[in-house]
Amino acid sequence: MKDPIITCSDLCIAYGRQEVLHGINLEIPRGVFLPFTGPNGSGKTTLLRAILGLVPVRQGKIETPFRQRPAGYVPQHKVIDPLYPVSVLQIVEMGLYRERRWFRPLTPAQKRAAMKALDQLGMEEHSRKNFRELSGGMKQKVLIARALVCQPEVIIMDEPTSELDEQAERDVLNRLQQLNKEHGKTILMVHHDLELAKQFSETVCKVGRGKAEIVKINGGQNHA
Repeated sequence: MKDPIITCSDLCIAYGRQEVLHGINLEIPRGVFLPFTGPNGSGKTTLLRAILGLVPVRQGKIETPFRQRPAGYVPQHKVIDPLYPVSVLQIVEMGLYRERRWFRPLTPAQKRAAMKALDQLGMEEHSRKNFRELSGGMKQKVLIARALVCQPEVIIMDEPTSELDEQAERDVLNRLQQLNKEHGKTILMVHHDLELAKQFSETVCKVGRGKAEIVKINGGQNHA
């Protein structure tokens, strides 16, 4: 197994008095494509948000490289559906906010990085279109490009294919698999369909009954 890029040790997460996850011990290998699967309300999204630092931890600790190199985060496209006209390229350029100072114009290198990110997702030709005009699958690719533009080592996604039709879902998953295999990105994602996730990954993280474990697709346990 590769060295872990993220480690959860004796992790307990709760909302008020309600404990959602407890005794979580995970070592997530560098360069893995890891869907988080489980029943609705099992804590999949909560666990990933805790890894991102968006949810407080009651007990235990999470070790990540995010202070030195922040993760790229991809929400569902319905979370960012602007009411005002904004282009596909402008959405991707928003991912460069950490590198911009006091709203200064983007440098030529930053503009090239935004176009390169769109190209990696097969969306370069749509760069000038209005984001609202795109299909759900195309919107998700744009949001993945936005997360990718700063070259994160880890990309974390909250159900990136929910509400997409089957073809759009497979297209998005194929693009993510390509980023994983060809560019070495560590990809963590909440996914509702275990059987489909198995077609794109060698391992899944099963979350349920307050626990989480990384399991090999062939049934062999990788880590618990």
